[in-house]
Amino acid sequence: MGISMAICELDSVNSLCKTGKETVVKARVDSVQGLEAFADYDEVVSIEDAKKVFGPDWEGFLKRNRLDGDRESFLLDKVKKEEDVAKLRPVTKKEYSGWLVLSKMPQAQASDAIKKAGPDNLLTKWDTIPLDETNEICGKCGMSWDKGRGCIGSFGPENSQLPEIAKKYGCSIVARVPELAKTREKLSAQDAAELVRECKVLKEKLEVEGKGPARRYGGVVERLEAMASLCAQNGMRFYFL
Repeated sequence: MGISMAICELDSVNSLCKTGKETVVKARVDSVQGLEAFADYDEVVSIEDAKKVFGPDWEGFLKRNRLDGDRESFLLDKVKKEEDVAKLRPVTKKEYSGWLVLSKMPQAQASDAIKKAGPDNLLTKWDTIPLDETNEICGKCGMSWDKGRGCIGSFGPENSQLPEIAKKYGCSIVARVPELAKTREKLSAQDAAELVRECKVLKEKLEVEGKGPARRYGGVVERLEAMASLCAQNGMRFYFL
C-alpha cells in the first residue's frame, strides 16, 4: 500500500467544501424507537404477500413491472404501475435503516442524535453531492493543492527511500513520514513552514544523490512543497496516511 499526504481542509474558511462537510444532515442510531417520525425507511413487500394479492395475475404483475419473482422481497418504489402500488400498499411493511433526518427534528433532539451516533455514523451535506459535482468543486477550490485534483495526494510506496535520504540530510519531518502515516498525527502550520524548508534542501540534495533519486523523488518533493506552502500560508494542519 502507498502513503498519501493531505491537508486539514476544514481549518480554512476558504475551503469550498467546508460548509458542506460541517453540515450534518443525517445520523445513524442503533434504534429509532420513539423517533419513527424522523427516520428513513424503505417500504418493503414480501414475495409471499404479493403473490396473495395478485393470485392468478402474479406472472402478469412481474412482467409489467419488470420484477424478479425469485427474490424474497422487493421495494415498493420498484413497482412501476400505480394501480399495482395501490393494491400492494396494505401489505407493505416499513424497514427502518437507522438513519434519522435531522432537519425534521427539534434542535435539541438532533444534537442528541448526533452525539449518540458518533462521528462514524453521520452523513454530511457534502456526502450527498454526486461525485462529478464534488470533483468540479474541488477543481475550483484554492485549497486543492495537487494541481486541482483535490486536497490529498500521493507521497509514494511504503518502501520509498525518500525518508532515508531525508534523514541523511537532517530533514526530520520527511524522514518520519512512514511513522506519521501510521499514527496520522496532525502536524501544525509551523511544521508546514519547516517542511517547506526541508523540501528546498531535498531539491538540492537529490541532485547530489544522482539522476535516479532525482527523477524518482523530484515530483514527490514538489508535491510536498506545494502542500506545505499552502498550509503555512493559510494556517492549516496536514497529515500523512
